[in-house]
This record gives sequence, structure tokens and C-alpha cells, in this order.
Amino acid sequence: MSRTRDSERDSRLGAFGRLLRWAHMDPPLLAGIVAILLFASFVLYSASGQSWGMMQAHAGKVAVAMAALMVAARVDPVWLRRGAPWLYLAGLGLLVLVLATGDIAKGGQRWLDFGLRFQPSEVMKLAVPLTLARLFHERPLPPSMLLIAGCLAVVLLPTLLIAVQPDLGTAVLIVLTGATAIFLAGIGWRYIIGALVLAAASLPALWYVMHDYQRNRVLTLLDPDSDPLGAGYHIIQSKIAIGSGGFFGKGWLNGSQGQLEFLPERSTDFIFAVIGEEWGLMGALALMAVYLFVVGRGLYIAATAPDTFTRILAGSLSVTFFFYVFVNSAMVTGLLPVVGVPLPLVSAGGTSMVTLMAGFGILMSIQTHRKLGDAVRR
Repeated sequence: MSRTRDSERDSRLGAFGRLLRWAHMDPPLLAGIVAILLFASFVLYSASGQSWGMMQAHAGKVAVAMAALMVAARVDPVWLRRGAPWLYLAGLGLLVLVLATGDIAKGGQRWLDFGLRFQPSEVMKLAVPLTLARLFHERPLPPSMLLIAGCLAVVLLPTLLIAVQPDLGTAVLIVLTGATAIFLAGIGWRYIIGALVLAAASLPALWYVMHDYQRNRVLTLLDPDSDPLGAGYHIIQSKIAIGSGGFFGKGWLNGSQGQLEFLPERSTDFIFAVIGEEWGLMGALALMAVYLFVVGRGLYIAATAPDTFTRILAGSLSVTFFFYVFVNSAMVTGLLPVVGVPLPLVSAGGTSMVTLMAGFGILMSIQTHRKLGDAVRR
């Protein structure tokens, strides 16, 4: 009977629908991702100074990222759970290798080059939630104090290795990812309040261990005009670009800040300012609406997940994607210090995009394998 229903469903879906089902694609989530990628191609063409070379490189990165999504989507969540500790240990090993032999660029030692140049810190954005989800899956919830302490160690070890590279933006995202997974495990409010108090009390100590340029970024957030041609230049030019775009923007390829190269890092960290200038408030809000749709779909997958592992994993991946969007847009608009977090799926950059797409593939795997399980039970 189940096979008969599947055959009838396949005939209604057509060839494309059967292909999506074979590839374990979730159509709503895939539609949101493709919409962002298509919009990103227009924005990047403008932000790169209409460089076809950069667009060809970006197309190659998108192809690799889509391949990562398709591979991850076909992996059964059971195998993800079994492989989580090994991915975590491999990620730690790569982070140690970065500190020993990593390439140095833009003031940081963050890259490895094995013929393919990549940032090992990106691996931990998947390894940390996978490992935490497995730990919570194997033990009763809500978690005990001992389990929470162990999970904090899982989060803080790669965070410290990433922070000393230094890469404060990625370190912050790892902490937020881990905190989300721990929160979804159902910890009590006394632990949450205690963690917030401890974090606030540690801020003075954090200030003294930060690098000089990191402290300058915090001070610049409070008063960008104190150094308009130095530390405050990025955020001042970004605000000018966004403000000049108005409600509907200046039009595609017509942004003066971006096209005349006043805006630094316009194809990477500050690409949101290009969107604000050329597409205006309406364009920025439209992009945010699609982002929220993707996050909402991810949270729906988490809410309908069949077990603790997939529920916590899907929830932490979805919320982490939201953090990506929030941190970048808040950084570009002057609400947060500049920490070097790209705008997800829009900024130029290969490793970050591959990691994000692999995360979306995991979400699709959780959703489609749940449906397969439901069909078998029926």
C-alpha cells in the first residue's frame, strides 16, 4: 500500500519532483536558498566593479557549495550522529595545524592550503552543534550540571583556538551556536541567568586580552568620528552608503559609494551597504524577509524532528544562520563592532558558503528522512 501511494505521488510530482525526492531536497527551503543566491549574483556583479572574473569564481564556489548541500542531504541523520565526534576531533586537529603552519593574511593566521585554500574554523560551525546534539541525545534531559560543564568544554576549546588566530567573528559564532544547542536541550533559567551574570562579569577581563585593533573597533562603535580616516572609516562610509539609498535605492550599478570605491570590503563584509545604497530600504527588507523564511523553515524542521539529536541539531543550525544575518547587518549599520562576519550566501567567499550549504543539506536530510520514516511506519 505504501509503495502504491509513493507511485501515485511521484506521478503527480513529475520528473522534477521525483528528482528532488531522490536528492532529498526540501522544496520550500531550496526555493529560499536559490532566491538568495540569484539576488546575490546581481549584488556581487555590482559590488565587484562589474568584474566577470569574480563572477566566474563565485559561480565555481556556488557549484561546490551546492554539491556540499546535495551530499549532506543524502546522509542519513543516524550516520551524522555516529560521525559527529570524529568530525569534531578532525576540526580540532586542523585548528592546531593552523596555529603551527597556517597561511597568514590580513593580520590573521586562519587558512590552510592543501592545494585548496580554506579556513578550518568553518568546520567547527558544523562539528560543534553535531557533537552537542549527540551528547544530549544519549542522556536524559534536562541536562545535569556535569553534562552542561562538559558541553561548555566542547564549545570553549575550539573557540579559544579560533580566537588566538585571531578571528573574533567566527569565535563569537561558535559560542552562539553552542549556547543555542545547550538552550534547546532545556536547561533551567537559573543556569541561563547565572551564565549571563558570569558573562557580564568577565567583560573587563576580556577587554584586557583583546588585541589593540579589536579594542579600537569597540571604541569606534561608540564614536566613529573619533578616527574618521582610520578605525572609523569603514562604518562611516557604510552608513553614508545605506543612508543615501533611501527608500527605493539609487538603482542597480548606480551606487556612488560602491562604484567609486569609497566603501571598503564592498564585496565581502560590507556588501549589505551596497544593497542598501542600490536597492534601498525595500531591497534590504525583501532580502531580510527571505532570510526569515529560510530560518522559519529550519525551525519548522526542528519542531517536527523525530528525536532529540535531530531536533537540537536542526534548531541550532537554523538559529546560527539567523545570527549570521543579524551580526553582519548590525555590524554594517553600526549597531555592533566590526567583527568580520560575512552576509550569508551573498558575500564573496567560498569556505563560509560551503559550510552554510552543508548545514542546509543537514536540515534537508532531517526533514526528508523523517518523511521516509513516517512512510515506512504507515
